[in-house]
Amino acid sequence: MNAKQPPAKKASLSRPDGVVTLEQVAEAAGVSPSTVSRILNGTAAVSQAKKDAVQAAIQDLGYRPNPVARGLAGGRTLSIGVVTQIISSPFYGEALLGIERELERAGYVPLFVSGNWNEDDERKAIETLLSRRVDGVIVLAGRMPDAELATVADSLPVVVVGRQLAGPQLFSFSFDNREGARLATQHLIDQGHRRIAFIAGDLMHDDAVERQNGYFDALAGAGIAVDPNLIVQSDYTEAGGMLAVSRLLERDAPFTALFASNDQMAIGACLGLHRRNLRVPDDVSLVGFDDLIMARYAMPPLTSVRQSVYEVGVEAANAMLAMLSGGQPKAHLPGPELVARESTRRLSR
Repeated sequence: MNAKQPPAKKASLSRPDGVVTLEQVAEAAGVSPSTVSRILNGTAAVSQAKKDAVQAAIQDLGYRPNPVARGLAGGRTLSIGVVTQIISSPFYGEALLGIERELERAGYVPLFVSGNWNEDDERKAIETLLSRRVDGVIVLAGRMPDAELATVADSLPVVVVGRQLAGPQLFSFSFDNREGARLATQHLIDQGHRRIAFIAGDLMHDDAVERQNGYFDALAGAGIAVDPNLIVQSDYTEAGGMLAVSRLLERDAPFTALFASNDQMAIGACLGLHRRNLRVPDDVSLVGFDDLIMARYAMPPLTSVRQSVYEVGVEAANAMLAMLSGGQPKAHLPGPELVARESTRRLSR
């Protein structure tokens, strides 16, 4: 015999607006609504037969749990605000994917907004999220003053990535950008290069400052004097990397290697070198930072410093979930790793 509910029974349980309620599932399964709720939450200590009956009723009736109702019943919306910077950036895209997948596993929905590396935009974005009554806010880097973020944390948990802050309901962590940049520069030094140009990021960003300091550390360790003519600041974009190379080549300061503060600028720099009839790595060795997917498929494949951007997102989400459950937030990121590919080669004497 078919164990499913007959069509007539299913019709009798349907509401005129087509919405199936938890109570209707309970009636079809022969259990109480509270039992259905506990089974859905994974906290029910009931027989497997009752669990199977509830699952069969859910399937037959087409019931969809209402996360908003569940959250409101517990005083929450089950939503987390996420302030990214440039939402179209491949860097932030990987981090957002990690956040989304980890929150989804816990039954939370992320609400993404862009700060555009603009203090006012970030402030408006957070105000919008607060008006939506999110349960917490994750901020990826940004320019809002530390004191303002601490004030936001007075009313709900806040996780900040890429900055160092501390306070009640406030947790932050960052990647070891300084060591990563030192590894990148040291790799070029080990390849025999001493005229190493550097494209810095926007020095309003903490990570850009740390990557520049790592470049300085490696030069100092090798007894190489810093040449300001070999340093140019840009904006972390492909176009910025291409323009930075043009500015470097217009100076009377030859170089045999180039370290760009992120993969996007490195790829733009590669195009800029190509347009000046300079080949990578035959004429200029090139290193990036972040090891985004695009680095593996660049021409030539790009030597880069690996940081798991996806894992950054996962750790941010887990830290937020820990705070929401009353636990102690933690973040465990792997250290930087130099991934050598075809964009670098030993300098020919």
